[in-house]
Amino acid sequence: MNSLQINFIIFITITISLLLASLTGFILKKKINHEPHAVIDNLNARVNAWWVMLIILYIAISIGDSAIVFLFGAISFFALREFITLLPTRRDDYSALAISFYLLIPCQYYLVHINAYNLYSLLIPLYAFLLIPILILKREDTTSFLARSAKIHWGLMVCVYCISHVPALLNLEIIDLSGKKIWLIIWLILVVQLSDVFQYICGKIFGKHKLAPILSPSKTLEGLIGGIGLALTVGVLTRGLTPFTLFQSLWISLTICLFGFLGGLVMSAIKRDRGVKDWGDTIQGHGGILDRMDSLCFSAPVFFHILKYWWT
Repeated sequence: MNSLQINFIIFITITISLLLASLTGFILKKKINHEPHAVIDNLNARVNAWWVMLIILYIAISIGDSAIVFLFGAISFFALREFITLLPTRRDDYSALAISFYLLIPCQYYLVHINAYNLYSLLIPLYAFLLIPILILKREDTTSFLARSAKIHWGLMVCVYCISHVPALLNLEIIDLSGKKIWLIIWLILVVQLSDVFQYICGKIFGKHKLAPILSPSKTLEGLIGGIGLALTVGVLTRGLTPFTLFQSLWISLTICLFGFLGGLVMSAIKRDRGVKDWGDTIQGHGGILDRMDSLCFSAPVFFHILKYWWT
């Protein structure tokens, strides 16, 4: 089976899966005479949001690599906006925030686009780290100075630097990769996001033992085991999109799913600290951009460097 056939099968499989999910939601809703139901309504909202996200991703793929870079640049912009909105700022932070949104985000993604790894790997971790506190010193306001500097830099690291590693996968020269590099992105998103979905479903059906009742009450041990187990199955079955063998697809899927799970807990801790349930309401049924990207924020850099240091 060649790469084109594999790509076609993956597209068809994802589309049919969403069609079945939509049909299931419609039938369940019809059985209760379209009355309000928290679980069913949440399921339908999630499926509808997945349709929107899938269509946007398909359009970006059809346009080309530049569109992929632009798409994730836009995601970083709105994710950072959600992050900053939930955290208190002072007047002296505005210069640092303006530089972050209108200079650092475009620069980071431009460097990714031109494959300047030595620059985009240092721009935010090093140069933004030095620049942000300098800009905050404008009016010599020292109130919560360390917390304000750390907040902006942490937002840049999570929302921009980490997410930018998704389109950066297009720059890698991968050994033994038969298809297009865009399928590495598809494989990453498919495995990590389905892990989240399967954890939610398994937790609702089988969940008894809560893993983090304060941080994320819906996460259970049964949901984690079932969700990651099913995501590993998907990772293995779709390994034709990657250069991985059966064993390699297993351990890499496990690694990125675990980092995705832990990333979700870290981002939940920040939300609980701010006293909110979701980062925003940008995506109906999913909360904000960061509510869907939290897993990828932590898994994408790990996946990128696994490939960079062992497959290039």
